[in-house]
Amino acid sequence: MKTVVVKLLGYLLTPVYLLVFGLLLAVFHPVQMICRSTGGYGAHKKSVDILNLLIVKSLCILGASISFRGVETLPKDRPVILISNHQSMLDISPIAWGFRHHHPKFIAKVELGKGIPSVSYNLRHGGSALIHRNKPLQSVREIGKLGRYIEQNHYAVCIFPEGTRTRDGKMKPFLPAGVDALLKAAPSAAVFPLAIDGTYELTKRGLYPMSFGARIRIAVLAPIEPGTLTAEEVVKKAENLIRAALEKPVKEV
Repeated sequence: MKTVVVKLLGYLLTPVYLLVFGLLLAVFHPVQMICRSTGGYGAHKKSVDILNLLIVKSLCILGASISFRGVETLPKDRPVILISNHQSMLDISPIAWGFRHHHPKFIAKVELGKGIPSVSYNLRHGGSALIHRNKPLQSVREIGKLGRYIEQNHYAVCIFPEGTRTRDGKMKPFLPAGVDALLKAAPSAAVFPLAIDGTYELTKRGLYPMSFGARIRIAVLAPIEPGTLTAEEVVKKAENLIRAALEKPVKEV
C-alpha cells in the first residue's frame, strides 16, 4: 500500500514541481541580467545563489531530502577541484548551493549555453567552461582557461569525468583528460572526490513521473594531493573512493 501511495504522489506532484522549477528559471533569467549589469560578478552570483537555494528547497514538493557532508573540509586559501560522479541533471543546483562559499564552476557541453532560461545565461557569464565534445583542442583550451581562473581566484570547479550523467544508475569509468587540463592550469589545486547519491532515484523514470521521497546525499571524501601523481592516477583514486562510498552510503549528519 505504501508503495502505491508513493507512486501516486509522484504522478500528482511532479507537474507541480516542474511548474515551480520552470517559473524559477523564467523569473531569475532577467534577475540575473539586471544584477550582472548593475552590480557585476558579485551581484550576479548572489542572484544565482538564491536561485539554486530555491531550486533545492522546491524539491520538498517531491518529498526529497538533501544532506551535505564534509563541505567544511574544503580549503579557502587555494583552488579546489571536485571530482564527482554524475547521477542526474539535478546534481547541479545542490552543488552550486552547498559549495557556494567556494564559487563552484562547472564544465558543460556547449549546447547548454543557449536556449535554457537562467541556466544558459549563468553558464555563459558565471565563469564556467562550455566545451565542444567533438573538438578536443577547444575543450582543452576552455578547461585550461577555467583552471587558470580558479587558480587566480581560489575558486572551486566541479568536473564529472564520466562525461555524461548515468542512464541506468551505474557509474561509468572516469576519463582523465579534463582533470589533466585542470591540474596543469591550476597546479596549487586541492582535489576532493565528491560522492552524489539519490538524485538518480528522482529521475530514473524520466521527468514524469519523478520519484517521491528520494534521499539525496552529497559527501566530500578524503582529499587527494596530486603531488607527483599523474592525472590518470588522481582520477582512478577518486573513482575508487566514490565507488566505495556509494556501495556503503555515508551516514547523514
